[in-house]
Parts: sequence; structure tokens; C-alpha cells
Amino acid sequence: MNIDSLAIHHEPYIRLAFFAGIFLLVAVAEVFLPRRTLVASKRKRWINNILLILTNTIVLRLVFPILPVGVSLFCSQKEWGIMNYFQIPLWPAVICGVVLLDLTIYLQHKMFHLIPVFWRLHKVHHIDQDVDVTTGLRFHPLEMIISMIIKMTAVAVIGAPAVSVVIFEILLNGTTMFNHGNLNIPLTLDRIIRLVIVTPDMHRVHHSVIVEETNSNYGFNFSWWDRLFGTYRPQPENGHLQMKIGLNGYHDPKYLRLSQMLIIPFASRSDNNKIDTN
Repeated sequence: MNIDSLAIHHEPYIRLAFFAGIFLLVAVAEVFLPRRTLVASKRKRWINNILLILTNTIVLRLVFPILPVGVSLFCSQKEWGIMNYFQIPLWPAVICGVVLLDLTIYLQHKMFHLIPVFWRLHKVHHIDQDVDVTTGLRFHPLEMIISMIIKMTAVAVIGAPAVSVVIFEILLNGTTMFNHGNLNIPLTLDRIIRLVIVTPDMHRVHHSVIVEETNSNYGFNFSWWDRLFGTYRPQPENGHLQMKIGLNGYHDPKYLRLSQMLIIPFASRSDNNKIDTN
């Protein structure tokens, strides 16, 4: 059995193990090393955010008969995609696959902010009134479906090896939970980490109600895309302890409920694609 076959046969267990381990590690660290005092009920947020995560898991399994790693194996058999067409050796292809998939997610994230119909879906993620490990997994089911289609298309075009897809998925899930964590990391260490990986302080800026800050720091995993494309913002204007998180007009506790998260994209609001700067 080659490494790609091993990747697809053991992928669910590998991903679940890393997911559970990183989630638990970040959740525990948030208790002992919090960066900010939470403003909303943690119990209510966690219950509803986790219910949304479970909903997304079920929806994706029902909608997609195969997932990105399956697309990768299929393309490998057909010799479709850039890496397969040019017969790039495995490990260079793995590295390129991970980097290019991460670039895809950066561009996708920026698209979801700039195009109004996608922003309707993505703002469910931004309406959370605090940022912690569960926020990193709080997305509308339709956004998850669109994201999965984009990801599978990218895997096919790149011809990313299955093992690179598994590595990328683990990195994406892990760093997303980490950089949404309510973690107090020493500034010196933060500056070193964010040279490569998006840190909690770096990503928290993205959850500010100030539009210039919300439209910055789009990276989830590697931090260099924001610097390369001019969307990097090192610190929030009001500091991490005083910055206001969420979207203005959506700080009513009712928006923490699962039912509200599911219907928000379809609600008619004049400020649907606007973030106040006050």
C-alpha cells in the first residue's frame, strides 16, 4: 500500500485525532492564559457554535460523496492536474500542494469579504461576539459547501498528492483553532511565530468592527500571504484589550443562537455588506 492509499484509508482517524487534541489543548490554554475577558456567555456561545459545527459536518458528508483527498487520488489515477501532468516527484509536489492550497484559502477568504453575496454567508463567522477556539469553526453550512467545492477544484487543478491534502487539512484545522484562540502569547514569541504562522493576536485584528481592520489579515495558516498582497495589519487601532469584536448591529445575544446563525444570510438588512467604523 503506497503513501497516498494510506492517506485516504486513515485520513478520518488522523484528522479526528489532531482535531480533538488541538481543540482540547487550545481550550485548556484559554482557561489559564486568556488574552481578553469574554463579553458574552461562554456556555451559550459554545453550545450553539458546537451545534453549528456538528450541523456542518453532517451537511458536508451528505452533500459530497468524496472529499478532497478522494479527488486527489482520482486525479492521480487519471494523471490530471499540474503536479501529475509534469510528474513532479512526491515530496516537492507535497510541499507545493500544501502551499498552493493555503494560497487558495487566502484568496477564497478575501473573496468572501469583497463579494456581497458571499459576505452574507461569511458574516455568520464575524458576528460571534468573542473570539475563541470555537469561533474558528463557526461557519454557515452554505459557506462550507462553497468552500469545499473551491478546495476540491484547487486539488484537481494543482494535482496535489493525497498526502499533501491530508497535511493541509490538518494544518488548516489546527492553525484555525490556534489563531482564533483567546490566548495570551508573549509579544516577543508572537513576533517570531507570525513570521510563518498566523497568531491569535494577528488574526484577532480581522474580527474588529472597524472596516479597515476586518478587511485585513485574511490568512488562516501561513502569515506571508497578507504581507505579500498588502493586507497585513500588525495590531488593532484600539489595542487587543479595548478593541470591539463582531459586527456593529449584531451584538444582541439572540445572534448567538444556532437558529439565527442559519437565517442571518437570508435576512433583509440595509447594512448587509457594511461594517461601521465608529
